[in-house]
Amino acid sequence: MGELTTVRVVIADDHPIWLSGVRADLGDNFLVVGEAGDAEEAIAQVHKHKPDLVLCDLNMPNGGGLRVARECGDIAPIVILSVSQAERDVLDAVAAGAVGYLLKSTAGDLLRNALWKAAKGEPVFSPALASLVLTEFRRLKKVDSSGSGLSEREREVLSYVARGLSYKEIGEELFISAKTVENHTRNILKKLQLSRKQELMRYAIEHGIE
Repeated sequence: MGELTTVRVVIADDHPIWLSGVRADLGDNFLVVGEAGDAEEAIAQVHKHKPDLVLCDLNMPNGGGLRVARECGDIAPIVILSVSQAERDVLDAVAAGAVGYLLKSTAGDLLRNALWKAAKGEPVFSPALASLVLTEFRRLKKVDSSGSGLSEREREVLSYVARGLSYKEIGEELFISAKTVENHTRNILKKLQLSRKQELMRYAIEHGIE
């Protein structure tokens, strides 16, 4: 993806008032190209518009946000917006292919910043939920050092990528350049036979990498 100047987004929720509110919150740098009231309609809108980002409610008719994530995660980054802070809901969203999970109470400026990152493929979570996901990393920690074929540095990079840090931020943590981090990420994707950066979070959770 080239440098984004405007994010084309499809939003989906079965509450029209919420749709109107989030459309207003998005501001000038986001262009709503499609709206939907259920999962089936959302999937049709995504296939029609090929947006930069999909923002949808967890609980909608015809399969909800999880169905949208499963069926459209290869087309555009999917961010789930929900009132639920339940651990199972968050982890199910990640497993389905969502790149992020934000609470509906998220303030407008924080929402816009998170969605801008998500459109670039960065994992985004409300702060309390990010902590929950990291706790899950620790809980599921397994002996996986050799199976993936990743070097120790690649595992370090993977852990930071999965937490949603940018290449620049990871480079600052590891005292290497952002370009080196990008190269490591490319090698990790190749070794794990994954095609998208956001799939790394799912891999990290499943393999207990922290």
